[in-house]
Amino acid sequence: QVHLVESGGGLVQAGGSLRLSCAASGRFLSINAMGWYRQAPGKQRELVAGITSDGSTNYADSVKGRFTISRDNAKNTVFLQMNSVNSEDTAVYYCNGDIRRSVALPPTQYWGQGTQVTVSA
Repeated sequence: QVHLVESGGGLVQAGGSLRLSCAASGRFLSINAMGWYRQAPGKQRELVAGITSDGSTNYADSVKGRFTISRDNAKNTVFLQMNSVNSEDTAVYYCNGDIRRSVALPPTQYWGQGTQVTVSA
């Protein structure tokens, strides 16, 4: 079994900062790309930021310059530093990992359970 567990969500004032963490646990061979997605009420889930195993990153236009994704490969953890948040950032944030459990299996997408981020005025 592979699990992704997010932490760090909560209530933050507009203009403030928040840091999300997501740790992968269980039995697996390797983790390729990891990413953060979010889903606001009534909207589709969207990619916020992604990072490859060698550290290449990509961001949604709406968060460029404000959010930073990083990872600690030794701890199988990915982070999302959120700065200058605004009401549009309110959503449930989900961690995603492209994880290979063994050489006999192709990589599979795994999702965390989600963590709520609410930005107050």
